[in-house]
Amino acid sequence: MADQTVIGKSGRVTGKIAPGLVGEVMLAVRGGSEAFHAYAEDGEATIMVGSRVLVVEYYPPRSVVVVRV
Repeated sequence: MADQTVIGKSGRVTGKIAPGLVGEVMLAVRGGSEAFHAYAEDGEATIMVGSRVLVVEYYPPRSVVVVRV
């Protein structure tokens, strides 16, 4: 999957993102929804389940850095 297909996508948090925790987000890719490991751009941020986020970095194969929208 090319970086540009994930960067800029919005998704929903399905596993809390917090300092010291790997969270999870669901993103619409390849015609469906897939789970990605997620980290907050601001390493001190906590983003709760259900929050909408935007992908700002992608680390293949399944990790993303996100910001709250």
